[in-house]
Amino acid sequence: MGRRQALAAGAGLVTGAFLPLTGSPRTAAAATAAATYTNPVIWQDFADIDVIRVGDTYYASASTMHYSPGAPVLRSYDLVNWEIAGHSVPVLDFGAKYDLNGARGYVRGIWASSLAYRPSNRTFYWLGQIDFARTYVYTATAVEGPWNRLTTISTPYYDAGLLVDTDDTLYVAYGNTTISVAQLSPDGRTQVRTQQVFTTPSSVGTLEGSRFYKINGQYYIFLTRPANGQYILKSSSGPFGPYTMRQVLLDLRGPIPGGGVPHQGGLVQTQGGAWYYMAFVDAYPGGRMPALAPVTWTADGWPVVQLVNGAWGTSYPSPAVPTPPRQVTPMTGVDTFDGTSLKPRWEWNHNPDNTKWSVDNGLTLRTATVTNDLYWARNTLTHRIQGPTSTATVQLDFSAMRDGDRAGLALLRDSSAWIGVKREGGATRVAMVNGLTMDGNWNTTGTGIEAASAPVSGGRLWLRANADIRPGSARPGTFSYSTDGTNFTRLGPTFSMGNDWRFFMGYRFALFNHATQALGGSVRVLRFELSTP
Repeated sequence: MGRRQALAAGAGLVTGAFLPLTGSPRTAAAATAAATYTNPVIWQDFADIDVIRVGDTYYASASTMHYSPGAPVLRSYDLVNWEIAGHSVPVLDFGAKYDLNGARGYVRGIWASSLAYRPSNRTFYWLGQIDFARTYVYTATAVEGPWNRLTTISTPYYDAGLLVDTDDTLYVAYGNTTISVAQLSPDGRTQVRTQQVFTTPSSVGTLEGSRFYKINGQYYIFLTRPANGQYILKSSSGPFGPYTMRQVLLDLRGPIPGGGVPHQGGLVQTQGGAWYYMAFVDAYPGGRMPALAPVTWTADGWPVVQLVNGAWGTSYPSPAVPTPPRQVTPMTGVDTFDGTSLKPRWEWNHNPDNTKWSVDNGLTLRTATVTNDLYWARNTLTHRIQGPTSTATVQLDFSAMRDGDRAGLALLRDSSAWIGVKREGGATRVAMVNGLTMDGNWNTTGTGIEAASAPVSGGRLWLRANADIRPGSARPGTFSYSTDGTNFTRLGPTFSMGNDWRFFMGYRFALFNHATQALGGSVRVLRFELSTP
């Protein structure tokens, strides 16, 4: 069953770039790598990975749904160590629901994304359809941005993969079960033609998640059977086919205990000519985690994933690549919100009200919404959880809170809990709240129940959430607080983080501040630390 059938709202986008099958070998002196790497290469929620190489640098794009900015661009120099460089979609300006303005965009927005590089104008392209209504194309000359919208195309390219052909023509492969190819105008702004090129056999079921490649003069469309298989189409007659199909993997044991089958990713070639497949592994409650495996090719031009004891390996020899120019920025560690802008590790729950927050050697969150429902509260700032277990610790100045305000640190998903500060009747207490829930249509069914609390004084508090996101079953989240930053007191019962896949995004740590009575209050986050055992 595809995502479209499962939710009446499947979606996604993908990638492509011309990649020669062989490359110029690098000298041994230029190649460097640790002996092996371990999967998942990123134990954070980056789904529907599309991966490309530009020169000596690798880039990947991922899904973000209702989080803003959308479509993060990851960067690596060795395919193993990654950093977040920026976002291809600066704001989800696709309707009021993405502003939490009269409607909500949960499990909509940015699904699988397509990232490509066009050498002729030295430009990155991101392409994706939104709300099954139209397709958007964004461009930038550097992944950090600025990214600007190039065009809107009336055809919604479902799960699209963008190919920059060797003659600079832009093609898009897309569709669910019925796969089509579109040709774009030379400037990438309009559709020139589109044609159905393949119908998935009923024995296979659903295929989607297109990636589009040209390798050694052959055209390939890489397709996913959700959520347990990967197939590939090949044409020697041009981008419009005809195509023949071959199975790449099916029901393959993955590298994360309790997790799913690696699927829906992209192919990429190193500078030395080696090939790799980066897929994701369903690993809820944390989300979908990228895993990497080497690929070889048969004599007649079909890819073969290299297995370890019949499974996607938990470790492989590291890719032989040139010495990286620098260390990438870790995805864990301390953020003191230095400077005047957020680092790309952060994404808002829906678009923020930019008049109600600021960064200036600390993060100020002014109340932006009057509500008793965190799922409706604007300016909730989220951070991915690091697996298999990690802890977020926040130093919070709550001295400017007003009566009725709620501020704190949440474990956020369709079933949520938080620890934070409540100010009521002039008194302040720290509380642990659970029972925040949504139904399958992402409507709120529970706004929270205070499970424990304690009075606090002064204006500063440290809040802590620990999350176990190992997949396979519901996992524990716990909360604690401190008045000195050293000695922490556990508060409230263990929160059970569910592992249902239908919300797609995994649990996140979330910083929030909203009013229940009137706007005007604020809090200041002085420090955020994401640490692992």
